[in-house]
Amino acid sequence: MLTFNFNPFPVLETDRLILKNLAEDHAAGFLALRNNDDVMRYVETERPKSIEEVLTVFRTSYFPRVEKNEGINWAMHLKENDAYIGNIGLFRTIPEHHRAEIGYTMFPEYWGKGLMSEALQATLRYGFEEMKLHSIEANINPLNVNSAKILERNGFVREAYFRENYYWQGEYLDSAIYSLIVSDWHSNVK
Repeated sequence: MLTFNFNPFPVLETDRLILKNLAEDHAAGFLALRNNDDVMRYVETERPKSIEEVLTVFRTSYFPRVEKNEGINWAMHLKENDAYIGNIGLFRTIPEHHRAEIGYTMFPEYWGKGLMSEALQATLRYGFEEMKLHSIEANINPLNVNSAKILERNGFVREAYFRENYYWQGEYLDSAIYSLIVSDWHSNVK
């Protein structure tokens, strides 16, 4: 079984991004991100209503996950001006199966510039090389065509389609499960 160690917290760099530890000073940006209708169109989770709610989520979920080495979340920043543009993380880790789930969000003004692929590639490299994961999965709303394209461009394969498998705000919704295994990443993406 794998064991993870996120201390010291790993800072990741790409050509245009720095991925650093999500901290309390990201609360206002996170609140804006999680209340952006375009960002949240296919993200079925409650939206925080205040900075205090965000800080509570950080302190009860995000920060303990890292402290307990159960998952990791990065705040994405542009190198050129240190602007906070979104989050990416590996969570729902299953150490005994060498597996984790990836999730990400980014402000719409940064979409279509290849930044999410840069962040995704850095996160995959960390997951496969440092965490020694065998596979990484993504669970998306199948209507989120842009997310599916990003995953597929980065080597993920759709493995499953679940019809009406979760209930959100009075409606049953579908989900698509994508996966990337380390051998495919080595041969196709790296």
